[in-house]
Amino acid sequence: MSIATDRLTLEEFLKRPETKPASEYIEGEIIQKPMPKTKHSRLQLRTCNAINQVTENSKIAYAFPELRCTFDGRSIVPDIAVLLWEQIQFDESGEPLDEVLIAPYWTIEILSPQQSSNRITRKIIHCLKHGCELGLLIDPEDRSILAFLPNQAPQFCEGGDRLPLPEIIPLNLTAEQVFGWLKMK
Repeated sequence: MSIATDRLTLEEFLKRPETKPASEYIEGEIIQKPMPKTKHSRLQLRTCNAINQVTENSKIAYAFPELRCTFDGRSIVPDIAVLLWEQIQFDESGEPLDEVLIAPYWTIEILSPQQSSNRITRKIIHCLKHGCELGLLIDPEDRSILAFLPNQAPQFCEGGDRLPLPEIIPLNLTAEQVFGWLKMK
């Protein structure tokens, strides 16, 4: 969903109050993300938890839901942004700083029915061009995951296909496991 407005600069956009759901600034256009539904929220939470369970204590990385990342003239809010521990800036009390001015190490998007898969793919590709090592596009409707790696063709994952996760993240996941998180009963 686009918000019709006069063209704003990135700096002007960042001074505006946050919206719920979040708005993103892409090529001068302000695009509000759709409101997450139950499946989206559950996949987002369970994916963050799975990553953080194997990375936080050892200070390898951290998965943040809905974290604003501003870099190369854009300000995006991936459904999940994974930052390596050394990419996280902390204040003197050990708390993370709010401003993230780099592409995430790993970006994960969960497709909502009203979203354009091409628009989301374009966001992932932009992240990859600026240092991101992996982009996942999770499609709950057809139970598939597209994995994007730098300088490689996308990999289609479904069923028992293992996701091509970064070696630094000690996690072994299949598409089937990810979609299995939707079952609550």
